[in-house]
Amino acid sequence: MAEPKTKYDRQLRIWGEQGQTALEKSSICLLNCGPTGSETLKNLVLGGVGSITVVDGSKVEIGDLGNNYFVDESSVGESKAKTVCAFLQELNDAVKAKFIEEYPEALIVSNPSFFSQFTLVVATQLVEDSMVKLDRICRDANVMLIFARSYGLTGFVRISVKEHAVIESKPDHFLDDLRLNDPWPELKSFAETYDLDTPDPVVHKHTPYVIILIKIAEEWAKNHNGNLPSTRQEKREFKDLLKSKMIASDEDNYKEAIEASFKLFAPRGISKLFIMLPITC
Repeated sequence: MAEPKTKYDRQLRIWGEQGQTALEKSSICLLNCGPTGSETLKNLVLGGVGSITVVDGSKVEIGDLGNNYFVDESSVGESKAKTVCAFLQELNDAVKAKFIEEYPEALIVSNPSFFSQFTLVVATQLVEDSMVKLDRICRDANVMLIFARSYGLTGFVRISVKEHAVIESKPDHFLDDLRLNDPWPELKSFAETYDLDTPDPVVHKHTPYVIILIKIAEEWAKNHNGNLPSTRQEKREFKDLLKSKMIASDEDNYKEAIEASFKLFAPRGISKLFIMLPITC
């Protein structure tokens, strides 16, 4: 068996070890293992979920052979849940797999507490009445629920969850908390040791972009009643001021300062929305 870091190398690069750990701890329940449900579960099994439970009370029919990769001729007349579960298990032996030969519509009515044990329930090809009942059950149990239904080449997917926080792990523009629009005393003192008008091209090229922004912001504020750029026109003029300080076209530090200039444009101080009011009894 391959080591997890080797086996899941590509996806680890996407969501990291924390995301993979969460995936490996998850427990998935699939209702109805037709082509839609089987393909959905296939992708989760290959990704390395902790366990899967397939719920389906039907038998494999001749028609299933033309639309479901997880059944074959030898399984015609056999339990569809058992057959699909066995094929899925072959894809990843690290995933625990089991099946229940029961129709989901009946299980929703007879044993609603059954669904509380799962991290996620994927319900496919259910009628509206069963969907409404299952949604209420999963919400009460705080279990994530995905509805999927296909009609040939068309279909729909609905996600039902109370709350789901999404964090951008690799943002295009990360807002460093450098307080460039109101630098702390030590940073301001450090910036004062630099001279942007130095004639030395090497020193000019190696001045950190943070220092450049602080110095130019001070120069701008002196000529604008202590205010930083706020309007679109002022922001454009501020970038032009940065460009005017360049003494060579290959000064990457000044280009970086221009690209990061938006970090200066946030209002100074703490927003009123975050000021805590005193509680009175």
